[in-house]
Amino acid sequence: MDSVKLLNIEIHNVKMSELLSELDQGVVFTPNVDHLVRLQKDREFFEAYQNADFKTCDSKILYYVSRLLRSPICEKISGSDLFPAFYWYHRNNRDTKIFLLGAGEGVAAEAQRRINAKVGRQIIVGTHSPSYGFEKNEAECAAIIEMINQSDATVLAIGVGSPKQEKFIYRYRDQFKKIKIFMGIGATIDFEAGNVGRSPQWVSEVGLEWLYRLLSEPRRLWRRYLVEGPSFFWYVLLQLLDLYDEPFTEVEQKTPTPVKCDSLLI
Repeated sequence: MDSVKLLNIEIHNVKMSELLSELDQGVVFTPNVDHLVRLQKDREFFEAYQNADFKTCDSKILYYVSRLLRSPICEKISGSDLFPAFYWYHRNNRDTKIFLLGAGEGVAAEAQRRINAKVGRQIIVGTHSPSYGFEKNEAECAAIIEMINQSDATVLAIGVGSPKQEKFIYRYRDQFKKIKIFMGIGATIDFEAGNVGRSPQWVSEVGLEWLYRLLSEPRRLWRRYLVEGPSFFWYVLLQLLDLYDEPFTEVEQKTPTPVKCDSLLI
């Protein structure tokens, strides 16, 4: 699978249809601007990304920046687009059984009800809304792992926010007995439950979904988008000038494969 180097990670240059056909096992992360900024200073987050099998572009901003860097990403594939495409693709595959981990009390259960009704079978076999700060509680994490192992699920879709969800998968991946596919899906469980509305399609297509989310949840997201987000463009400028210095260079990284995309136009 081709990939594009953006700052210190490789983003897979793949279309949704190709990803769905190839995704039979592994870890899927969907990097966005916030992730790229965190990856400059959070070593464990970086190591989690290094161990992910699929990394797809979850941002039109990254999509446009890749063209500026003349290494174009062919398609934006966000977690909130990938997850419904995934369960619809596997609607008749009885071996695909999904566990939803995340969102507030009762939200994942509502998402389960809606998704199962939509596909016409019990594709979501279990849900759990963890407590705030659960990732710091080894006993709670162990109980969650046991719950998922007992559910007979083969896919874990976790939406507890970044970097919690990526680090949880990284730390505990080997303790899941039946899970073949791990997906970090952010706010997707809330979207699927109808608890939070997504931005209109045209807003997402022009790269302003971040602004829509900021206006919807200003108290929670102002720092991410207005304080930390702008530093991303500084890192991109350094990469454009061939002055970018990768952090954590002592961690072994895979060599990106050549890019195959039809156009280099911005």
